[in-house]
Formats: sequence, C-alpha cells, structure tokens
Amino acid sequence: MIKVKTLMLSSLVGLVIAGCGGSSNAPIGGTLTGLAGGSTLTLLNNNANPLTLGANGFFTFSLYLPSGSGYNVTVNSQPIGQTCSVTNGTGTVSSNGAAVTNVAVNCVANLPNNNIVFGNLTGLPAGKQVVLTNAQDTLTLTVNGAFAFPTAVPIGGSYLVSLKSQSPGLNCTTANVSGTIPATGFITQVVVSC
Repeated sequence: MIKVKTLMLSSLVGLVIAGCGGSSNAPIGGTLTGLAGGSTLTLLNNNANPLTLGANGFFTFSLYLPSGSGYNVTVNSQPIGQTCSVTNGTGTVSSNGAAVTNVAVNCVANLPNNNIVFGNLTGLPAGKQVVLTNAQDTLTLTVNGAFAFPTAVPIGGSYLVSLKSQSPGLNCTTANVSGTIPATGFITQVVVSC
C-alpha cells in the first residue's frame, strides 16, 4: 500500500511540475500581408525554426519561447519578384509568457530593373511631323498624344531626348528631356509642344 501511495504522489508531483513548466512558454507570431498568389517565403526566428508561408494572414512559429527570452524574426528566403520586410520582429517574451502577435511581414513587388522614356506631344498640326531621338532610338511622330521610346533604360542610366527635325513652319519646343532613371523607375515625362 505504501508503494502505491508513493507512486501516486510521485505522479502528482510530476504533473504539477510539468504544468508549471509549460505555462510560461509563448508563441511567436504575427501577420503577413502583400504576398502574391502562388508565392512563398520562409521566415526564421532567432536564425532557426524555419516557417514557410504561402498565403497572407496570421502565422505562428512552431517553437514557443520561455518568458524572458528574446526573439528575432527575419526573412530567410524572399518570394520571386517580391521583397518582404519585417516590422516589430525583435523583442523579449514577457514575464507572464503572453503570446507575441504583433510581428508584421509586408511584401511588395520589386521595382523594374529598367524603364521606358516616355512623353506627350501637343499642338502638332495635321499633316506635320516631328522626329525625336534618344540614344539609338528614333521616333517619328505625326499625331498628338503620348509616345514612348522602344528601348528601356536601366535604373541609374541616363537619357537625353533631342528634337532631331520638324516639318517646315513648325517651332516646337521640348521640356524634361534629360535625366537619370530614378530608383522608383518612373521619370517626369518628356514634353513636346508645337
């Protein structure tokens, strides 16, 4: 009978210890936004516990952390064509082991490596034309409206649009004809006025 009581007491103490030990561990998670359909990215917490995500929404790492321990959520592999960044990715688990739910991961489309040089022509009379050049491209314009040179210019590359020729009797002017393709990929449009 003493052996049975001792065994029961040992089991009860074990359950109490196990219960106390697990209550202070906290899940680490947050929300993913902006991920393109069909894409995946992989997150790490403290350079471990990889978590691959394929849809926007709430996520939680599989390993919980004890109170007082630090966490550091980073992107391990980016989705193709996008760049994802982490906000609120570092911190310390609270003393009461409360869940961490405010990690934010946001994905955006990568900027193009190059962009076109474009513009707008106004005031051109019917039957007249202007000829523009930019590097190796030549454009002959016979109608008013938007135009674009066919060869894209890399980000950081320069462009210089010139009015090569115009029909007799015209006195066309240009504006915004030179510059560098900015990091955003979008230039101020070239303006041709006749």
